[in-house]
Amino acid sequence: MSTPRRSGPFVEGDWVRLTDPKGRRHNIALVPGKEFSTKKGQIRHDDIIGHPEGIVVETSLGHPYQVFRPLLFEYVVSMPRGAAIIYPKDAAQILAMADIFPGARVVEAGAGSGSLTTYLLRAVGPDGHVGSYELREDFAETARRNVEQVMGEDPAGWTLTVGDVRVAMTESEIDRLILDMVDPWTCVPLAAERLVPGGIVCAYVATTTQLSRFVETLRADGGFTEPHAWETLVRDWHLEGLAVRPDHKMNGHTAFLVTARRMAPGHRSLGKSRRPAPGAYGPDYLGPRPIDLDD
Repeated sequence: MSTPRRSGPFVEGDWVRLTDPKGRRHNIALVPGKEFSTKKGQIRHDDIIGHPEGIVVETSLGHPYQVFRPLLFEYVVSMPRGAAIIYPKDAAQILAMADIFPGARVVEAGAGSGSLTTYLLRAVGPDGHVGSYELREDFAETARRNVEQVMGEDPAGWTLTVGDVRVAMTESEIDRLILDMVDPWTCVPLAAERLVPGGIVCAYVATTTQLSRFVETLRADGGFTEPHAWETLVRDWHLEGLAVRPDHKMNGHTAFLVTARRMAPGHRSLGKSRRPAPGAYGPDYLGPRPIDLDD
């Protein structure tokens, strides 16, 4: 098994990230004798190989580029993709709020293009395991190539299965279940069966209707703590002399995240004591109702 280098001088096969003074970026794999063409001239790969990160190289027309190995968040946003990726801001929230720890046994339903998978593999470490399930074979193959680009060939602690997690899952006990799928509520029985007590289920959903249905299915099951839902917005800042202000563009809504913890067998969630909002539990609502503070 080969593992991509993350330090030391650049060698043949390394991926590097070229950035010009205007912030334009290019990712290339180093090949001796090859040249990379830009609008500002050619960059010789041989001018990079053997040198450390952080150098500045010039094109054949004298234009400078700084050279580093791409960080994981830089790689995943530019990786080849079939399915949409989970962006770094959401991957970071999943790692933190779903408490992905070294040695954890994690299953993700919906490998997509493999962006979250690489974060999960790094987090669980050599003693953990990530089982990825993907319905489409072409998406699974894209995910495999992307993950191996970051983690090396045949990463330890990773299995990738083409199939429906609801019928193909082989793991009997898991610590975390990550659901990146259109109908995550259909996996609540699976979460109830396979998560260890205290384990966490986390869903990544794009719409409010998906969010509501998943949350109410968890509540109806009764074997999970009160779900917690949120989204993360990221806004960069413009920094130039005294012109320090929020950037005009921002990374807004990508998806909602929902987490809940598995109760011990035979114990039901206490739910939430709250005064229901007017109309929240009308005649069309079929799920469990909250405890009324006046009861």
